[in-house]
Amino acid sequence: MSKNHISKRIDKFDKNYNLENKKYNCFTNNLSDYARSYLSEKSGLLNDKLIAIKDNINIKGYPTTCCSKLLENHQSVYDATVITRIKNQNGSIVAKTNMDEFAMGSSTEYSCFGSVSNPHNTSKVSGGSSGGSAAAVASNLVDISLGSDTGGSVRQPAAFCGVYGLKPTYGSISRYGLTAFASSLDQIGIFANNTIDIHNMFKTISGHDVNDSNTINQKITFDFNQKNIENIKIGYSEKLFNQLNDGLKEKYFELIDFLQSQNLTVKNIDIDMLDVAIPTYYIIATAEASSNLSRFDGIRYGDRKNSDKIDEIYSMTRSELFGSEVKRRIMLGNYVLSSGYYDHYYNKALKVRRLITDHLLAHLSTFNALLLPTAPSTAFSKNEKKNNPLEMYLSDIYTIPISLAGLPSMNIPIGKVEGLPVGMQICCNYLEENIIFLLSHYLEKHYK
Repeated sequence: MSKNHISKRIDKFDKNYNLENKKYNCFTNNLSDYARSYLSEKSGLLNDKLIAIKDNINIKGYPTTCCSKLLENHQSVYDATVITRIKNQNGSIVAKTNMDEFAMGSSTEYSCFGSVSNPHNTSKVSGGSSGGSAAAVASNLVDISLGSDTGGSVRQPAAFCGVYGLKPTYGSISRYGLTAFASSLDQIGIFANNTIDIHNMFKTISGHDVNDSNTINQKITFDFNQKNIENIKIGYSEKLFNQLNDGLKEKYFELIDFLQSQNLTVKNIDIDMLDVAIPTYYIIATAEASSNLSRFDGIRYGDRKNSDKIDEIYSMTRSELFGSEVKRRIMLGNYVLSSGYYDHYYNKALKVRRLITDHLLAHLSTFNALLLPTAPSTAFSKNEKKNNPLEMYLSDIYTIPISLAGLPSMNIPIGKVEGLPVGMQICCNYLEENIIFLLSHYLEKHYK
């Protein structure tokens, strides 16, 4: 597409920004001028694509608020690696997206900018913590968006909003410039309305980065040959489907029936250990969060509450500028890391994490892909679970085991129940995103 064409698309986005954002509250910042500043005629994988970025990823000279009062006035001093790579492929970054504060939440209701509305029903949540990124794509305001996924924060909102949402292999995308929540779990993820856009963005931003020692120093190959679909062996767990509401359960079995009708190898297996995944995750994630968020103290950067005493600056800043969910997780993390409880909670959680990983890898030694539910329900109503943290945490029960193992997984939309989208996860072994793309693209083309 020509420079003139994408320029017109940016102008249209800019013109409609306030009106459209009033509907869904999915954006925190209009970056149309930024997108215009580097327009060029060069060819790239992301030509003609409008892109939105979750507000915990740095863009130099622009706010990175993490949707927290503490960072309301903070401006980034450097670009995240993913931003540089998107610009190199001619993607037009037009907005920052709303999110749960510091990516802690499953509904995007814990944001200093207010909650995000689901484009399919504005009385429902968009999911979280990357709810703004999911809603921006679902409403067709942008083509592709980036989010971050720690325990399901890309896949769950993708399911709620009816879009594709990829959490890649841990270490396949640089996190340089992503505000850390839980470092052994965090990954930048991708939202789009089709598999090809997910594939092209992943190809753009994945790969080794000298600024992130966690990135995998291994060439990631891309093969989109649809002939290979007949060789894929797929596993699913009927007992997981049976735990869902009838409407969702029927959608999953309809898809399984379709795959079997295509003469693909599809087998029912026993996927276990979900009952220990949630407590394991919340011990590890909150422990890492309490450490990572210690830097937000009112001294180094961000807003502060003033006092003559240094300890009062710390306590007042964190007490008054952090939201309730962030404070809850910091306190949980400090507790599980405290003297006398470290071995009882944190060390034990690390051992259980290993068991969960081994369990999933055992299945992936036999099967190329696993099909799992993405969420136990369709999008729930606003305020339905906000004051019930345990209920909120359970909305990630199917995504958390994959995060603990660091495996790649992608939500794909498979239908609707009572007007609300239903999603399914395709999970594969490490660095086998190609199988995810292959299966997703096949279903996108052939499944109703």
